[in-house]
Amino acid sequence: MVNEIKLGLGNPPYPIYLYVDKLEVEGRVYGWYNYDFNKDKQIPVPYKALTGYICELKLTGKEFKGKDNLKLDVVVCADELYVIRSGIETNFSKSFLLAASLVEDFSKPLQIVANPGDENVVFCSLYDATTKAKIRYQWNPAADWGSIIENIQLKMGSVKYDLDFDEDAVDPSSKPVTKPQPSTQPKAPASAAHPHDVRVKQVRILTDYPVDLIKKWLQSQGVNYPSQLSEQRVDQLIKTICLGWAANHHFDLDPNHASLSYEEQVIDTITSGVPEIQAIQQWMSYVAGLRTPVGVR
Repeated sequence: MVNEIKLGLGNPPYPIYLYVDKLEVEGRVYGWYNYDFNKDKQIPVPYKALTGYICELKLTGKEFKGKDNLKLDVVVCADELYVIRSGIETNFSKSFLLAASLVEDFSKPLQIVANPGDENVVFCSLYDATTKAKIRYQWNPAADWGSIIENIQLKMGSVKYDLDFDEDAVDPSSKPVTKPQPSTQPKAPASAAHPHDVRVKQVRILTDYPVDLIKKWLQSQGVNYPSQLSEQRVDQLIKTICLGWAANHHFDLDPNHASLSYEEQVIDTITSGVPEIQAIQQWMSYVAGLRTPVGVR
């Protein structure tokens, strides 16, 4: 993916932290805020919703009044990299986890909403950003949060976006969790999935492409896993999967047109900075619109 690079002076590529709390300022109620550590000041965020791709969940220890407090960090990729931080025992974290546990495909954008309630309570609502449908869940304050977090992480394919920055410069009280935490600390995956494996898995799920056909294609290349291929070969495999989807579901579409539209609407779109999965979804919608209904000639 090629993104436009802004040259010249600017700020370091640190994530934007959103802290969860109910704030009332001049008669207005806010659900989250930024924090200026230099001025020791909360800065209310006027927007209730953040739309983007939830790309990672982390547990972070934060020192407060001489004690360690466990925080849930929700990493969101959008116009910038955001980290929503809230206490693991808060209603916001619990309502987020209950809703997120029902999400099957984290390659699609979601909308996270901070909803201030009574007293100092803030709840989280989760929406499908494409359909605007709310993800409804059953409230369970006694759920096994550690297992829920682990299951969500597994659905994400164990992808870890490299947050290579000095977190102390953003939040000096933060530190990674190194000791197991009772009931809330999930088991860490043995190893992170290779990006090539993750790419192919996401496209396979999106297109419902048969696993056996992918295995045969890999064997024809003399490998067993996408991670053993070059990036160019993975690009070729993903194109094969997508064109196979078009051939299987849209029989009246000219194969040459399918290939040409893929180059124009997927490859060129990715080059302009659009996420691969999003570009493929848009192309699939385009192809589906070209399908001739059965019996129509």
